Amino acid sequence: MKSFEYVIKDPVGLHARPAGLLVKKAMEYPDVDIKLQKGEKSVDAKRLFSVMSLGVKQGDCVTVFLQGKNEEQAETDFKEFFTSNL
Repeated sequence: MKSFEYVIKDPVGLHARPAGLLVKKAMEYPDVDIKLQKGEKSVDAKRLFSVMSLGVKQGDCVTVFLQGKNEEQAETDFKEFFTSNL
């Protein structure tokens, strides 16, 4: 299992557009279980409404957990995604 933390820099947080992009990115890895956690709540990163239900705002720290066949590549791609989009 791989994981990393990221502090959201986007002024409006993880709103609909970037949440949709995040889900789309997660769907590129069907063999990897990807969870997004804020505080005590953890959700499936492949489900848009679940991701949005976290209510992630600017300055919030989220943890991404990745487990599966291509978790190393997925971790690299997700770190780049978060840096570029959030």
